[in-house]
This record gives sequence, C-alpha cells and structure tokens, in this order.
Amino acid sequence: MIVYHGSDHIIETPRYNGSKRTNDYGYGFYTTESIDLAKEWACSENRDGYANMYELDTEGLTILELNAPEYSILNWLAILTRYRSYWQSGSIAEQAKDYLQRHFFIDPSPYDIIIGYRADDSYFSFAQDFVSGTISLRKLSEAMRLGKLGEQIVLKSREAFRHIRFTGAEAADAETYFVRKSIRDRDARRAYRSTRQTADTISELYMLDIMREGMIHGDPRLR
Repeated sequence: MIVYHGSDHIIETPRYNGSKRTNDYGYGFYTTESIDLAKEWACSENRDGYANMYELDTEGLTILELNAPEYSILNWLAILTRYRSYWQSGSIAEQAKDYLQRHFFIDPSPYDIIIGYRADDSYFSFAQDFVSGTISLRKLSEAMRLGKLGEQIVLKSREAFRHIRFTGAEAADAETYFVRKSIRDRDARRAYRSTRQTADTISELYMLDIMREGMIHGDPRLR
C-alpha cells in the first residue's frame, strides 16, 4: 500500500506516539492514500508543506476497519468522543458521550492499524451536532460523505511502524492547497446546512432515541 502523510516538514522516520493524544484515534501516525488530501493537510496552517510518501506492508498486521459492514458510524463516533476534545458541555451531550463509550467503543489497543473517517473541522462540528441531539443519525451519515475526505490509515502499534518505509516527499504550496482545503470545508458546510434543513421522517433516529431504546453495537435498527 502507498500512503501519504501531510506535514510542514519531511518525515523520513515516523516516530511512535509522536502525535497528539487528542487526534481522532489518539496517538498514531496518520496517513491517507490520496496525495492531494495529504497536501491539503500539510498546508492546513496556510504554510507550505510536504506530502511524505511511504510504502506500508500490512501483511501480518491486525487492522480495525471502522467502515466495514459489522460496524456503524457510532463505533467511529465513540472513539472520537474518547480522544477528541472541545465537545459541548451540558447534560445531554455528556450523557451521550458516556453512552457511546459504554456501548459502542472499540478498544484500539489490540490493533496495529485503524482505518476510518477523518474528522476535519467541519466534520467534527457535524459529529458534535449529533451528540448534542440536533441532527439525526441519517443526517450525520450523509454529512460524513459530503467533502469526500475518504479514509485515513492510522498506524497505532510499534509493530506497524516496522512495516512502513519512507520513499520520498513532494512539496505542497499553501497558495494552492490551503485554498483547496478551505473550499472543501466551505462546500461541505454549505451542503450540510442544506441537508440539515431537509425534513425528517417519523422513523429518524436521534441520539436520545438510541439512549432511550437501549440500542447497543450490532442493533439491526442502526443499519
């Protein structure tokens, strides 16, 4: 697998646990199969950067694929609520976070790699809206596809870091890629506002419904 990591500098040797704990999936090395997205992430502070390129050999590694059929977006959200900060305060949001972590959290520690959504700023705000009870599960699922961010591939274990090899880096100029990232975020928010304004049906599931009905991982009503 060829993967890319966007950064403001060249990283020939990724460092185990070198990232922030408050990233989407906690400590790890975050990569993507899209070089263009890596360049956008490299220029996220409106500074030039690099798309670092690597060969990743996944043979023999344990992989948690959060977009696999046996999981729902709530499993992804439970992990996000564990590691990401800046969630809304208040009784409903706090209870929702606790419920998600008790019933949908998948411990990433046994896995070498996690594959799942990336929560850019706009997407993190969509997730916050669901947790606070203002949008339905269907609208959250639709929102996560709006900006076409694809999946991120996160190296979590020491063993995974032995399976990655640096092959080079391509420069990313902020004049191009910061603008692209800004447009992507703007378009996603605009589409989200349009989706949010559409009428719900009586069958829509909100976070309060999931809690009241005692739904847990694997519940067929969540598919």
